[in-house]
Amino acid sequence: MITQNRASFFMIWIIILPVLLHAQIAEVIPPYNIKTATFVQNGENVVPVFNLRDGFQFEFDDLYGDEANYFYTLKHCDYNWNESELSKAEYIDGFDDQRIQTYENSFNTLQLYSHYTLSFPNKFTRLKVTGNYILSILNNSKEVVFSRKFIVYENLVSVPMQVKRPRTTQYLDSKQNLEFSIKSELIQFQNPLQNVKIKLIQNGNFNTAIKNVKPMFTIGNDLIYKYDAETQFWGGNEFLNFYNRDIRAANNTIALVRSNETYNSILHTNNARRNSIYTYFPDLNGNFIVRDINSENHSIEADYAWVFFSLSAPEYFGKKDIYITGMFENYALSEENKMEYNEKKNLYEKAIFIKQGFVNYQYQIADKKGVIDHENAIDGNFQQTLNDYLALVYYRENGERYDRVIGKGSTTSEFVTN
Repeated sequence: MITQNRASFFMIWIIILPVLLHAQIAEVIPPYNIKTATFVQNGENVVPVFNLRDGFQFEFDDLYGDEANYFYTLKHCDYNWNESELSKAEYIDGFDDQRIQTYENSFNTLQLYSHYTLSFPNKFTRLKVTGNYILSILNNSKEVVFSRKFIVYENLVSVPMQVKRPRTTQYLDSKQNLEFSIKSELIQFQNPLQNVKIKLIQNGNFNTAIKNVKPMFTIGNDLIYKYDAETQFWGGNEFLNFYNRDIRAANNTIALVRSNETYNSILHTNNARRNSIYTYFPDLNGNFIVRDINSENHSIEADYAWVFFSLSAPEYFGKKDIYITGMFENYALSEENKMEYNEKKNLYEKAIFIKQGFVNYQYQIADKKGVIDHENAIDGNFQQTLNDYLALVYYRENGERYDRVIGKGSTTSEFVTN
């Protein structure tokens, strides 16, 4: 009997062990002291999708400002963000698990911090293959402090894209539909219905990507995607913003400024725009720019401020949680950016510690499991909204052991056609 139980036990482990070893890897949200973690290319914060031949940086601030030692590791993943079958030697030329050697302390700021910069490629690490990657930042004890996803691609296909109005009457004024094709003169696709996968990303938000859509049909070696419901995104509304590059001054988005040990930027109260008409105003489609009006090196001379957000949307009270999101905190749904309801004022409120500059943000509602309710968005959904879109093409030939990213397409919804 004991022998049978042992045999059953080992059989269970034989089945589940490969699943555990290759479980989907989720990003680790940074702790309070880590701020402004972002990928940078050519001096600008960018959506982390890079050509294999191009260089880029990963930067972040540590509010403790004690020049702590941080290390980095890389994991190569498959299409679904499970760890791939490749060994490190197969996707890294050199090695990782190295200390980040480039850091500077803040200068002339009320909030002390240390600013870290990790460049790729560097003298230790060069990426050899395309695909999904997880970058983990470790402390002296080699514990993961936080992690971020990024994607590396090569140009082996072209992906012409356009934004169309949905053909479904119900969503005609609230959604945007992507139509695109995949063309290549360098690759003869093998079994494209199984081997080719795509990922559609709106405004750099990996969390809301559309996946697992197969080609509708093929014309020769061209793969055609002309779906309706399968490739639709909610239009959303233009991002809200604040601009406190002059951190001591109020403006049209900042009602009041206070300073003590740190700066406080109290924003004007936002009203829910769900039932308002669409109004265009330029934004960065979720991105942010670190800027200080009095500095030359914004990375270490820009200060931090407690930014006080307030939202008038009492009809949502007691239903679902409301979060303040954007690329400034990687669209995370965390306690740090979850709003609290002030019953005396009938307002949702939250203060977040943010590096000064021009920052896009939005209000999103989500249930306890973190599922965002796009349909009932606080600021509504409009097909006129300007959004950025990326299409990434993954390909695994018969016999290959990893998912390559063989190209990308990009477009905006500036010109929506029927």
